Amino acid sequence: MPVVSEWEMEWTRLMVLDLAPGEVYAHTCGESEWIVLPLSGGCQVRCRALPGPAPQTPAGLKERGSALNPAPRPPAGPEDGQGGPNPASPAFEARGPGQSPGNGPEVFQLHGRTEVFDGVSDFAYLPRDAHAEVASENGGRFALAGARCERRLPARYGPAGKVPVELRGAGHCSRQLNNFAAAGPDGFDCDRLIAVEVLTPGGNWSSYPPHKHDEHHPGEESRLEEIYYFEIAPHGDTPGLGYQRVTPSPAGNTDILTEVRTGDAVLIPDGWHGPSMAAPGHDMYYLNVMAGPGGTREWLIRDHPDHGWIRGSWDGQDVDPRLPFLRTEDHR
Repeated sequence: MPVVSEWEMEWTRLMVLDLAPGEVYAHTCGESEWIVLPLSGGCQVRCRALPGPAPQTPAGLKERGSALNPAPRPPAGPEDGQGGPNPASPAFEARGPGQSPGNGPEVFQLHGRTEVFDGVSDFAYLPRDAHAEVASENGGRFALAGARCERRLPARYGPAGKVPVELRGAGHCSRQLNNFAAAGPDGFDCDRLIAVEVLTPGGNWSSYPPHKHDEHHPGEESRLEEIYYFEIAPHGDTPGLGYQRVTPSPAGNTDILTEVRTGDAVLIPDGWHGPSMAAPGHDMYYLNVMAGPGGTREWLIRDHPDHGWIRGSWDGQDVDPRLPFLRTEDHR
């Protein structure tokens, strides 16, 4: 059966699937929108949206208690259609190698990539109130980034060639952003979900200066919780490692200093977050998944007042010559 790691907060969700060759994973979107993003390998995504208009909540979604355990939750059981066959599902079931595929009205073939440092990947968007399958002929690892939402948008394909790639910072603060689902008028359209990839050469500090987005201040700061999911490049047979810092802000008391390795996640409901520190010799990747209660999908941050000055020091410095990491050609 697929190996599933899962993290959930009040607004954001993240699942990471490890599929063996020929395995299929059945997924029920529920009240969340999702993006399927290959981390290694390629896959086929089949989606069936439920008929009729999306349910309406005139007063907006009701907030509910957060699940802030940073450890992966165990895979869901067959009874909820997440990790095994679900006879009650009107669309799909999970199947092992050699069993016949499901029939879905929308099918997206994701070419993916060898691994996260190999380049930008294509992806697929799944609407709320849909059923889907992720199937991988050759196996691989796949992220499902999700956010509770209200609007039901159409399922669709995101080509790798249209993912904006940004080099941010300079010197030892240089990093690369793959803005596949960033907010903004030119970004990929989602209801609440904001998701980007950040790649940091070994020895550099990323997510720096420390910043926060845990209060609503129109035009200055948006309230967004965030999940960081990490993959760290090894050096030969030595596994990679890095470190993540979160310090308390006026909006909360989150205080974290933790070592991170491939497969780890850090949940950030509030606080000044950064730096993300890549150990020398070990390039760092992290997937950021963000969402919040605001009526406008936007990413507005405030720098920590003690450290924001570092931005001015980048003037005249070169971007780290190890960037950008390879960009996958658009196969479509």
